[in-house]
Amino acid sequence: MSYKHGVYASEIPTSLLPPRSVSAGLIVAFGSAPVQLLDAGKPRPVNQPVLCSTYEEFVDQLGWSDDLSAYTLCEVAKVAFGLYGVGPLVCINVFDPSTHKTAVAAEAVTLNALGTAQLAHAGLVANPVVSSQDGLTTYVLGTDYTVNLALGTITRTTGSAIAAGASLQVSYEYGDPSKVTGNDVIGGVDAETGKRTGLELVHEVFPRLRLVPGQILAPRFSMQAGVAIAMDAKCEGINSLFRAIALVDIDDTTVSKYSDAPLTKETNNLTSENLVVCWPKVSVNGIEHHLSTHLAALMASIDADNDDIPYRSPSNNRLLIEGAKAAGTDVYLGLDQANYLNGQGIITAINWDGGWKAWGNRTAAYPSVTDPKDAWIPIRRFFGWYANRLILTYFQKVDWPIRRRLIQTIVDSENVNLNGLTSREIINGGRVTFLEAENPVTDIMDGVLRFHVYLNPPAPARDIEFVLEYDPSYLQALFG
Repeated sequence: MSYKHGVYASEIPTSLLPPRSVSAGLIVAFGSAPVQLLDAGKPRPVNQPVLCSTYEEFVDQLGWSDDLSAYTLCEVAKVAFGLYGVGPLVCINVFDPSTHKTAVAAEAVTLNALGTAQLAHAGLVANPVVSSQDGLTTYVLGTDYTVNLALGTITRTTGSAIAAGASLQVSYEYGDPSKVTGNDVIGGVDAETGKRTGLELVHEVFPRLRLVPGQILAPRFSMQAGVAIAMDAKCEGINSLFRAIALVDIDDTTVSKYSDAPLTKETNNLTSENLVVCWPKVSVNGIEHHLSTHLAALMASIDADNDDIPYRSPSNNRLLIEGAKAAGTDVYLGLDQANYLNGQGIITAINWDGGWKAWGNRTAAYPSVTDPKDAWIPIRRFFGWYANRLILTYFQKVDWPIRRRLIQTIVDSENVNLNGLTSREIINGGRVTFLEAENPVTDIMDGVLRFHVYLNPPAPARDIEFVLEYDPSYLQALFG
C-alpha cells in the first residue's frame, strides 16, 4: 500500500560480513574398513563418505578389526580418535566384500562341546555349505545348523542330523581386504550411471556433509605412485572451488635407507606443492603405523589449539609414537640425516629432546620450487584454508547487482578480518583491494569482479643461529 500514516522501520544488509568457519584439518581418508563384520541387517557402506565424530561412531558404522595392516581406515580412526583426540573424520571405504572375496573349497572343522565350530575367516559374504567329513552328506541350513556370517561360526541345532562333536567340511566365501588394489582407491566415474568411486568421492564430501576437505589420506595405498599422483590431482578444484593437501608415504619396504628416499620421491613424481611426503613408518605398542596418518592427526590437533587456523608448522611437535621403522627395522635418524630429508621435501621423525617429534616444514615441491606459498607446509595450508573461507563467506553475494556498495562490503569486511588476523599475529599483514587495472569495464559488464588479496603468513623459524665470540675486553675485570 502506498498510503502510510505512522512510524515505520526497515532493514538493509549489514555492511560487514563475519567469516564462515572452515575446518582446515578435516581428514578425508580412503581405504578399507571391515564392513563385513557389522551385524546382520546393518548397512555396509562402500564407496560413500561416512562422517564419524567419535570412535564409537566409526565402529558402529564401519566395523572394527585390530588388523590395521589389512583395514587401513581402522588405523586412521585409532590414531585420530584414540591417540590425538581429533575429529571428525570423513571415511570412504573402498572394500566391497561382495567383490573383494576369496573362496574356501572345503575347510575341515570340528564342533566343540557347545556344538560350535569356528571357521578360519570371519566376515562371510554368503551362507556356507556344510558337509560331513567325507563330503557325502550335505546338511541343511536352519535345520541342522545356523551360521553367524560376521563371526564366521557354525552352530549345531537341536535335533540336528549332525552328530555332537562331529568333524565337518565347510565351503564358503569370505570378504578379503587383501584383494583391494590401488585402482580401487583411485576409483573413477561410471559412464552410464555417473556413480563415483574411490578418490572421485572427494567431490561428494561437501554436497553431502557440508564440510570442506582439508587433508586427504590413503595410508598404505599412497605408497603406490599412481595413487599418490591421483591424490595430488584431487587436491585442487574440489567441487571446482576448494583446495586441500594430500599426505603420502614412501614405501619403507623398498626404501629402507634414508638416503634412498629422495630418489624415489623424484622418480615417482612426488613433487607437487599439494603433497606432503613422509618416510619412514612409525610404531605404537609394537604395531606399525604410517607416518602420514600421525602427521595428519598432529596437524589437526595443532589447528584445534589455534582456533582451527593452519598457520603453525607440525615440525618439532610431539608425535605419539614409540619409534620409527623401515622394513621392520628400528630407525634412529641423526639431525644431519633428518635435515637431509627435509632439504629434499620429505618429512620424517626424530627422537629428540621431549621424545619423538615430526621433523620438516617443506612440501613435496621443495627444493625445485622455493615460492614461500608453495614450499612451506603451513603457508601452503594457510593459503588453501583462506581461499576456502573466502569462497564460503562471499558465496552469499553471488548474483547480487554490481554496485559500489557490494564492492565496498567485500573490501571492508575482508580488511577487518585480515586486521584481526594481523593483530593476533597469525599473519604478518594482509589487505584486500579492488583494482581498476584488474577489472576492465568489459569484465564488469560481463558480471566479473576481481579482488586482489595480499597475504603474508609467517614462515617457520627453521634455522636459528647464534654467533659466539671470545671478547678479551672482559679480562679487565681481573684488575678491579
